[in-house]
Amino acid sequence: MDVAGKNVVVTGGGSGIGRALSRRFAADGASVTVADLNGAGARATAELVTGTGGTAIAVECDVRDERQVQGLVSTAQQALGPIDLFCSNAGVAGGGGPEAPDRRWAEAWEVNFLGHLYAVRAVLPAMLERGQGYLLHTSSAAGLLTTLGDAPYAVSKHAVVAFAEWLSITYGDQGIVVSVLCPQGVNTAMLAGAAEHAAGQQVMQVADVLEPEQVAQVVVDGLADERFLILPHPEVLEYFQRKANDYDRWLRGMRRLQARIDSSQ
Repeated sequence: MDVAGKNVVVTGGGSGIGRALSRRFAADGASVTVADLNGAGARATAELVTGTGGTAIAVECDVRDERQVQGLVSTAQQALGPIDLFCSNAGVAGGGGPEAPDRRWAEAWEVNFLGHLYAVRAVLPAMLERGQGYLLHTSSAAGLLTTLGDAPYAVSKHAVVAFAEWLSITYGDQGIVVSVLCPQGVNTAMLAGAAEHAAGQQVMQVADVLEPEQVAQVVVDGLADERFLILPHPEVLEYFQRKANDYDRWLRGMRRLQARIDSSQ
């Protein structure tokens, strides 16, 4: 997909990767609906776009609430026309394992997965009717591998990859293109917050930390090629292949990494 002239929605667009995607899509000629739980952040992103001559509107939206997601889609369609590309990008991380409180597990599931499900429910029927549409799901390298110290994040991000696979298989021959974005460390507030936990320390020890604008460039390239896996850190594919080739060896290696992190704390 070439985003020029397209109508794009980006959730989690008030900061980080979502802001970079919104600005890059607009710079390439798209009209962008910037959605975020933080309405001020969404408006700030939209103003950055319009201030440089682009087209954008801002919508405050909690992706955990299906009615709000439906309202977001309705607003975007009324303001800018049929949605060509929906980027489910909103996400949260918090740390913890089985002992993490239910509210943390619920938040990870609702934001990191249900937000994607609600978006698909809202946009897919019209896309199928037109015979075309693009769904971009932001997962994480954690969705292909795992993340240490944050089980709710790893589990919910795995679910995103599984859902994107299912959508591509089920609707790929009906004009629906699906991609899943799986970065490692990106210089965002989420990574800064995770630095207090093993998850963030793991990322910063084993991977380069990219700027959101670098991720946006890789996304634009991936959309142009209509690749299912969009990997800003190419080494993630190698890790994923190692995992598939010898799961037990990969698990042993991850336990060693966990032990090194634990001993450094």
